[in-house]
Amino acid sequence: MSGGTAEKILDHPIVVRVAGDTHAGFYRPRPGLGAAGGSTDGVAVEAYRWGALTAGAAVRTASTLLLLPFMLGNLAIWLRPTSTDRFGLLGALCRLLAGTLTAAFVLSVIGITLDLVGWQCVPYDQCRGGRPYLSWLGALPMGPRLALLSLVPLLALRVIWWIGARPARALEGFGPPPPRPDTSEMTESLSTRGFWDDERTTAWLRRIHVGIGAGTLDASLLAGISHGEASVGWLLFVAAIGLLGFCAVLVCLPVPTTRAGIRRVLRPLWAATVAVTVLALGYAALFAGNPAVAGQLPGYEGTAGGLIAGQGVLLVLLAMVTMVHARVTVPGTRPLLRGLGTPIVAAASATVAAAFAATLVFRVADQLDRGSIPGPTHPGPPSVALLEPPVAYWWAALAGLAALMIIAVAACGMLVIGRRRRRRLAERIIEQDYPDVPTQAMPRLMNVREAIARSRVTEEIGPVLTASFLISSLGLAIISLDLIGIGPIQLAAELSKQRRQATLLTTYATDAGVWLISLLVIALMILGYRSYRSTETRRIVAILWDLGDFWPRTVHPFAPPCYAARAVPELVKRVSALAAQGSVIISGHSHGSVLAAATILQLPPTILRRVSLLTHGSPLHRIYAHLYPTYLGGGIPCELGERLDWRWRNLWRETDPVGGPVFAPHPGEQPPCNSPAAESVDIRLRDPRSLIIDPTDTVPPPIERHWPYYTQPAYQTAVQELAAQACEAKSNRPRK
Repeated sequence: MSGGTAEKILDHPIVVRVAGDTHAGFYRPRPGLGAAGGSTDGVAVEAYRWGALTAGAAVRTASTLLLLPFMLGNLAIWLRPTSTDRFGLLGALCRLLAGTLTAAFVLSVIGITLDLVGWQCVPYDQCRGGRPYLSWLGALPMGPRLALLSLVPLLALRVIWWIGARPARALEGFGPPPPRPDTSEMTESLSTRGFWDDERTTAWLRRIHVGIGAGTLDASLLAGISHGEASVGWLLFVAAIGLLGFCAVLVCLPVPTTRAGIRRVLRPLWAATVAVTVLALGYAALFAGNPAVAGQLPGYEGTAGGLIAGQGVLLVLLAMVTMVHARVTVPGTRPLLRGLGTPIVAAASATVAAAFAATLVFRVADQLDRGSIPGPTHPGPPSVALLEPPVAYWWAALAGLAALMIIAVAACGMLVIGRRRRRRLAERIIEQDYPDVPTQAMPRLMNVREAIARSRVTEEIGPVLTASFLISSLGLAIISLDLIGIGPIQLAAELSKQRRQATLLTTYATDAGVWLISLLVIALMILGYRSYRSTETRRIVAILWDLGDFWPRTVHPFAPPCYAARAVPELVKRVSALAAQGSVIISGHSHGSVLAAATILQLPPTILRRVSLLTHGSPLHRIYAHLYPTYLGGGIPCELGERLDWRWRNLWRETDPVGGPVFAPHPGEQPPCNSPAAESVDIRLRDPRSLIIDPTDTVPPPIERHWPYYTQPAYQTAVQELAAQACEAKSNRPRK
């Protein structure tokens, strides 16, 4: 199984689907047109292709790039070092942070519609002049104008809901889900029945996040028009804050185990959300006052700064809780960065969300003020009012520039410092594999050494991620200075004796940060456009999405849907049907090996008796066990082997940057399994097979790296061994 095309998986130009649909299906070579490439006599080859679940419709693949912060926020909880979560504190912190991501998204749209357009631009003739799409808003009083523009954030909230909810047919389950145990979704394992059924949790969180988004809009709208006005508006403002507080409490609570329990809580929440939003819009539409329009929308800058500062506090708490949990590590596994994967990815989600928001607000402000980048030292044309984005976004731009510079330095330092160590390791490997090398093959030998050394870079991303987390947390903490009204330019002027030079230098640095993060976001948009136009680019994006969309949505409901929610139950059903007819060998390449492992953990013992496993280019231990130690580390590989009675082979190469052995521990680690049978699982393939040109060929054997494996003789040998073991197990099974 693999995420590539069925033709590529089967190495056959003409295939036919025998089960599934266009989103994900099972394929075989068309009868009468030859066997699949690398097939073994007597073994029928069938490919499972799930790539369309992550790279199917072009519009879907491109649009899900917008959900990157939500995907990272949802991914964070799955990287925790242990399943222990006393009082559900780790899960609550992750969900609170996810709620701030939704609020940040809505707040960025509010910054464009209500603040920049409705409050700062439209009241000035010079700003709306020559813009028919804005000039008609000038005839409306401030209250009705803001009420009308408030529909845009609500529409944006509905759009991301729609993007995150794939068509039901693509990811629908197979029959009613099995009953879930009465446990927290934060303590389950991959073998838990119904583990991949996340619809109950997603439905619960979706309504809460809609309440968070609507409450953020209501509070911002009412704070603007009720500034110094009647008490009715402030009563509604308090109601909006109460709605946000109610959502914050609900997001920390465990998901009710029954649908009746969910409805009992969500109906009052939904009623409160609709009531407060309708009353806020109605109050704004009937508001007869015309408040002063100088500066920003009242309360908006403090809200933006407070939200980002709150994210920083949550990240610090998340790191502290994770460090406490990391004291008890999973035996046989070295978690990524000593178990700090959860706060690192959570910090990345907050950083990307801040970059998206700052880019959106700055670029719209730049467009509205007719090309003059807004800022305290850029007065702009005399006839145009100065547009002022929140100071928090200036801090975000400066922090983004510093973060990128430090991460780039950390990455370069990691590559340079570890280069000698990687080359020494590569030297030992080629001395073992190629002891006698002819002189004419020395250039080829150097190429192999470099390929092996480069494949080891995967293990050295720790310092880069550590720098990313520290800088992200520091940047979010610095942004909290906005709460006391100090921007980077004002702070530089206050601290420096050369106020003019310090102000000018800080302005240039901040503007550079604004443009840099804007270019990064624009590059992401270009990638989305390319994925819309190019099938190959869409497939590359889907490979990255395979890592983020694999896990159920238990933290953020607007993240891209979990494709394993369909793939794993579908594989379980198909393997069970085939096993009823005879022995089955599940062959998984790369991420397909992880899906294969998840499938085996869900299969009943009666089916496992006829199932064998062949993995190749597998990141199961090299990457996944360290990223997700609770679910795929420790004794999980040993459990897989025991479930299969050790009918398992894993092919790997030293030149493969992704795959590796399953039961060979890293230095300083304990073996993941002490069973003697585990020693027969990992099969190392020499790559390339030879350094010299074969007499029947014209070029030397290629360096295969990660793909393909099925063309190797060792692959056919492994299939034959597994088939023989399955036959032997069947003959030794006692008859009833």
